[in-house]
Amino acid sequence: MSTSLTGKVAVITGSSRSIGAAVAKHMASQGAKVVVNYVNGADAASEVVSAIKTTGGIAVAVQADVSTIAGGQRLVDESIMDSKVLAEVDEAFYDAHFATNVKGPLFLAKAAAKVLPAPGGRIIFFSTSLTGASTVSPTALVYTATKGAVEQLSRILAKDGSPGAKGITVNTVSPGPVDTPLFRQGKPPAAH
Repeated sequence: MSTSLTGKVAVITGSSRSIGAAVAKHMASQGAKVVVNYVNGADAASEVVSAIKTTGGIAVAVQADVSTIAGGQRLVDESIMDSKVLAEVDEAFYDAHFATNVKGPLFLAKAAAKVLPAPGGRIIFFSTSLTGASTVSPTALVYTATKGAVEQLSRILAKDGSPGAKGITVNTVSPGPVDTPLFRQGKPPAAH
């Protein structure tokens, strides 16, 4: 089985910074044409694209809010073409996290499954190692719940869902702690 990404297009959500940016750069180094997705932060996305192009890779930045169905569809269309504790959680906070981390990936996968080659296409979700941790900070309640939902989406889509039934591989990557601005949020400097 070849692991080369030459000729493949990698659409990486949230890739203007942190883990997503590192994944985008790595996939480009392996030959993929990379779509750097961002909601806000066009400058950061441009920096990632420039870094990829500097090393001979191919990349474009696409602004799209994948927490909406229209945003996910826009990302696919343009890609083909060229911390609170329970007492502080309110409905808006919950809805925003589930829209971004569950609804967005689900409808993005749905849109991608329509255009990916079958068999042979790949849908890779990102989760977190926190979903398997025996202790999780109360401030990670909603975030961890969304990532658990993404893992279940992946399992179902891989086995019984439309992508898996068509021969499209669906999987989840769950990296451990990564020193990102989000990871540092709410931690004292000594904990970084």
